[in-house]
Amino acid sequence: MDRRMFVGALAAATAASSIAPPAAARAVPKARNVVLVHGLFADGSCWSEVIGRLQAAGLHATSVQNPLTTLEESVAAAQRALDLQDGPTVLVGHSFSGMIVTEAGVDPKVTALVYVAARAPDAGEDYAALAKRFPTPPASAGIVWSGDWGRLSEAAFLRDFAGDIPEAKARVLYAEQAPFERSLLAGKTTHAAWRSKPSWYAVSTEDRTIDPNLERFMAKRMGATTIEVKASHLSLISQPDAIARLILAAAGQG
Repeated sequence: MDRRMFVGALAAATAASSIAPPAAARAVPKARNVVLVHGLFADGSCWSEVIGRLQAAGLHATSVQNPLTTLEESVAAAQRALDLQDGPTVLVGHSFSGMIVTEAGVDPKVTALVYVAARAPDAGEDYAALAKRFPTPPASAGIVWSGDWGRLSEAAFLRDFAGDIPEAKARVLYAEQAPFERSLLAGKTTHAAWRSKPSWYAVSTEDRTIDPNLERFMAKRMGATTIEVKASHLSLISQPDAIARLILAAAGQG
């Protein structure tokens, strides 16, 4: 191929792609702060195993107590945590809170994004419509409603959410889950921080809450540095070493 043909092909390939190059191909800013956000059927304590490992590595970690009411209020809770950070910060989200990472990640303090078996919509995208392109995960049938507030049933929690967690521990996590408001599911992001920030993604290969192929699709679309973890949806609890290493890489310590 001569130079003119090569330049033309390169231009065409660039025009056809609207995602950023993988984070591994770019310089990773060093960060000493990590803000972690939990998703549905959980609370801020779900990050405890990961937090201990980050602290041992010298990072300052903050776990957000996500109100699980509306997307706007959930983003505001994450933003308050970001406002308290004293410098470059990695923003991490599990499950639903990938929506929050995608929205709040445009904050100038945020140097990298980490998605752990998480939603990663584009700006204004209907996530429910995107998810319908993939098989419906079993956990969806296990949501129990009390008015406008939802929780996972115990059977669905143990089988489809925390399938690789020892049963005694999974029952404790089930008891600790925070209910979410129905209106939360209607929210759409107005920004897609992954289009401008380096991103990392941990796919849970045994996930029964978000289809693993949907996770792979979102990770590939954002150009994320991606790992696959043989874990349930709760890889942050069953595989904390792998998740902590991913966050450390995003903080420039990998």
